[in-house]
Amino acid sequence: MQKFFRFIVLAGVLLLASCNKDEITTVVAGDGENTENYDIDTTADRTVTVAFSTSGDAVVGGAGNGITATVDGNDVTITNTGSQKVFYSLSGSTNDGFLKIYSGRKQSIELNGVSITNTRGAAINVQGLPDTPNKGKRVDLILNGSSTLADGATYSLTPSDEDEKAALFSEGQIVVSGSGSLTVSASGKSGIATDDWLCINDGTITVNSSSKTFVSNGDTTKVSGVKAKDAFIISGGALNITCSGIGAKGISGDSIATFAGGTVNITVTGSNFGSSGGGWPGGGGHGGGNNDNSVAAKGIKFDGNIEIVGGKITVVASNHEGIESKGTLTVAGGEVYSQSSDDAINSAGDMTISGGYVCAYSTGNDGIDANGNIYLQGGVVYAIGKTSPEMAIDANTEGGKKLYIQGGTIIALGNLESGAQLSQACYQASS
Repeated sequence: MQKFFRFIVLAGVLLLASCNKDEITTVVAGDGENTENYDIDTTADRTVTVAFSTSGDAVVGGAGNGITATVDGNDVTITNTGSQKVFYSLSGSTNDGFLKIYSGRKQSIELNGVSITNTRGAAINVQGLPDTPNKGKRVDLILNGSSTLADGATYSLTPSDEDEKAALFSEGQIVVSGSGSLTVSASGKSGIATDDWLCINDGTITVNSSSKTFVSNGDTTKVSGVKAKDAFIISGGALNITCSGIGAKGISGDSIATFAGGTVNITVTGSNFGSSGGGWPGGGGHGGGNNDNSVAAKGIKFDGNIEIVGGKITVVASNHEGIESKGTLTVAGGEVYSQSSDDAINSAGDMTISGGYVCAYSTGNDGIDANGNIYLQGGVVYAIGKTSPEMAIDANTEGGKKLYIQGGTIIALGNLESGAQLSQACYQASS
């Protein structure tokens, strides 16, 4: 279809308007799995109930057939060595307890207005069976009513041969659904973490993280509000994250991320650690400079590609990037607002915006920055960067890359990357 473009630039502002909207192909995210794998599955062979108590011991019902439960006050450990898939229903309240599950089978965990605080580690910790391959088993997490989870400042109960990375932790995949809400308070490690992929389909999740990254024996422990080792997917519901910890991130992962729906609100106020901007409070030999253990406080950061095809994302990061992909970054739909003191939106590879609404506002660096090419093909884009030498939109021309403006509506406050390739001439004014 033929396109007609109008270009207007005022006060260093580039406005490019297209008379038609490009077709958008929604790309299903994940690691090659069918989307059915992200649907909640509440089918089970057995229901086990766990009722926590502030005045006595927790009560466990429904164990048997390879499912054993150990109760010490409100410390509940359940081991499933059988072949049954279990539906765990949690209720009650405790200020000093936890649920720990060892399981070789998938399981569902329903939070029925439960409140669990563990001053010595994770509130809920799902482990695979020891000494077995593929230890991590999937958890379908169902939110029913208003539930709260909180960890402790130190994880003193963690065995040396086990991971325990968050107030809510699973070695296997986590799929979240339900009409209820979950509030997670993390002061020791991350709020929610998995050693596999994490999918949010529904429900309201609020994570308040004051956890601090720290150095022990030369290793940096990196914390986030929500962390997935593999893919992160959100298709609905609401995810609200506030991080004040040093070097903490709102959402992070070692693989890819797809934002396909729902609402995400992230505020990161924590300072950077090491060479990323400042030393450890109180000294102790962990100052700035070139430090392999340095950690930056960012809103959203993934080591793989980030794809945004729907939903509404709002990120405010005080001391580093708002949204960062170590791969490519694609926006084909949805609404994105990212504000930061560093690059508002950054990608190590190519960046493509073909639809949706994007506002990238940096108070100290580039609005939109890519180490690869930048392709602006559609949608509405506001890019606000700090004055020269920083830019509103910055492609890696030093590496032979370019900014390609091919469609959409673009308003740029600040400079464009030199050598930008426009599909038509634009207008510019300096007042």
